[in-house]
Amino acid sequence: QVRLVESGGGLVQPGGSLRLSCAASGFTLEHYGIGWFRQAPGKKREAVSCITSSDDTTYYIDSVKGRFTISRDNAKNTVYLQMNSLKPEDTAVYYCAADLGRLPWIPSLEYDYEGQGTQVTVSS
Repeated sequence: QVRLVESGGGLVQPGGSLRLSCAASGFTLEHYGIGWFRQAPGKKREAVSCITSSDDTTYYIDSVKGRFTISRDNAKNTVYLQMNSLKPEDTAVYYCAADLGRLPWIPSLEYDYEGQGTQVTVSS
């Protein structure tokens, strides 16, 4: 079965950390550009971070720079999003997307594979 599955979300206090995982089955993730998106209640979906397939160049939106880190583990066919110093405004459902020909960064586009999302709630 070909799919992407996110995990690692949960409830965390402000200042805490979570590591999200985006695991692929049925295809090899290292050949794909990977993006993390999030959507908060009542807000539009936004790109958070992405990593290229060619040389693992990474990109982040300004609000998460210095706090979030995207990385790959090709042996585990998984991409991670390490989130530190979490803030209440980071609360959202986080999704990962994979695309063979494009870097997933524009939220309105459809990509080759997308997961179902994992909820992240930052609250005291």
